[in-house]
Amino acid sequence: QINKCKNADGVLNPVEQVLFARLNLAAGKHATAASSYEQAYGYFEAGISLLNDNAWVKQYSLCLELYEMSVAVSFMNGKLETVSSRLDIILSQARTFEDAMNSWAFRAKLLASQEQHALAKKELLEILSKLGEEFPNDYSLAHVSSQICTIQSLLKETTKETIINLPTMTDIRKLNAMRFMGLLITLSTYSTPMLTPLLASRMITLSLDYGFCQDTISGLAFMSHALVHYSTDFQLATQIGRIAESLINDNQNQHSLRARLTQLMCTIKIFFEPGQACVEFCLNGYNSAKIVGDVDNAMLCGMIYCISYFVSMPDLECLQRSLVTLMPQISRNKRISILRSAMSYFNTATFLIGNEKNCSIDANIEMKTNIELSEIAEQTQNTLLLVHSMTNQIWVHCFFREYVHVSNLAEKYRICTGMSTGTKRGFDVFFWFHVGLSALCLARDTKQEKWREIGEESVKVLAQYLELSVWNFENKHMLLQAELQYLKKRHALAILSYQAAIESAREHKFYHEEGLGHELYGIYLIENEKIENGLSQLQLAIESYKKWGAIRKADDVKDFIELIDQQVNFWKPKEYDVS
Repeated sequence: QINKCKNADGVLNPVEQVLFARLNLAAGKHATAASSYEQAYGYFEAGISLLNDNAWVKQYSLCLELYEMSVAVSFMNGKLETVSSRLDIILSQARTFEDAMNSWAFRAKLLASQEQHALAKKELLEILSKLGEEFPNDYSLAHVSSQICTIQSLLKETTKETIINLPTMTDIRKLNAMRFMGLLITLSTYSTPMLTPLLASRMITLSLDYGFCQDTISGLAFMSHALVHYSTDFQLATQIGRIAESLINDNQNQHSLRARLTQLMCTIKIFFEPGQACVEFCLNGYNSAKIVGDVDNAMLCGMIYCISYFVSMPDLECLQRSLVTLMPQISRNKRISILRSAMSYFNTATFLIGNEKNCSIDANIEMKTNIELSEIAEQTQNTLLLVHSMTNQIWVHCFFREYVHVSNLAEKYRICTGMSTGTKRGFDVFFWFHVGLSALCLARDTKQEKWREIGEESVKVLAQYLELSVWNFENKHMLLQAELQYLKKRHALAILSYQAAIESAREHKFYHEEGLGHELYGIYLIENEKIENGLSQLQLAIESYKKWGAIRKADDVKDFIELIDQQVNFWKPKEYDVS
């Protein structure tokens, strides 16, 4: 009742206004704990409206807490305009650097959600500098490799017990530094991934020197990721990743940690566990994020679930339905960066299925093509969106045998994503697989040495991935080998490699790559004048693509078969009636 008439003159005196502002703060916290964020928002805003004009002078602590809580629940509800306005007030009124810590953290999240990654990174680095943590502006591969070598020696004998037995970190300055490095390390995956190993390394050394905190687990998880990409010590990468996962599961705040780290842990798991296991792992992360009200990571886990489903599961229509459900949630919460990445996979799935007119996407979502998404990514310096949008384009062009388009995109990808200067990502495996296949086909057609070199490099890269997981990478490596042996005219080895690639893809349930194996094997047989066997392989490719749900791709192979039949019939000897 008081909240309904709080603005009426003379209803409450100044003492009563402060009292009811405090009651609204308590009620809002209770509603937040019950995940009733809209109700909590109402309480916090009511409390703010009860404050006097000079409240920041007379009730400073109350003001700060009400405004911070309003920011928190507004962020969860997608009320980003409120978040922005409240943060501006807090940062202008905060009496100390420490009092502004929470607001600077939310500001970084707000900027990242609106694709202002460069500004968010700049501000986080400035805060870390004030906390005594300096990081270089330029990150060379040599610098990263040196840091990795240093941390490897520290972690060699590390076990879960080593971490558990560390004292608790109590230094407030160091705790704040760990917190902001945890924010920056997540942000760096979007803009400057080569910064990730440097941050992870510092987080681990701070933990060893000053004690354990929750962000120690983040440092370990990110270091596992860095070891996979920037070293050959896969055993240590696995060891540290498993320690991090076990610490998450044992932690009293496991849902919060799982929400924050699912994306990262998934990109580690894909190298050591069957790809299909990552799908359930991402779903668990999504549920954990929902439980703790972490909207950002709920949306992110949902997107990673869809990506894992795309590369591992044989059901494009189910993937499309998941995206149709997820994208409006992301849009309502105004997480633009995540929405655009999800959009790139929706575009690819829809194109492969061929049901653009019947996919029931929310009309309020402004859809963009993958080409448009790449342009937006370049404009906003969002390299993660660039990776997603360009990888999807490369996939589609490779599956439809448009190899020149693949090669053009690959060159741009290397430059724009930092690959040419040493930046490495989990998605690189898919880049090398599809670009390698395209290059080897171009090498056969054009006889140009540059394509052969790219193809051979791809085979070497996939051989390294094969050491990590036979399940996920055997069929890819074997298919590249088949194309390379075909190029070298080693036909017996080519046939064995094609057959092994198909069998491995079938056994491990990568039906899209089983279809690709049948298709390329069929083309090989036809080009080597084994027409009937080749056409049989193409028919098997159609069955695999249909099982995957890629009806448009299956129709593409049908059209190719018809073309081959026409050519065969044209060259058949004509029979004339001479009677």
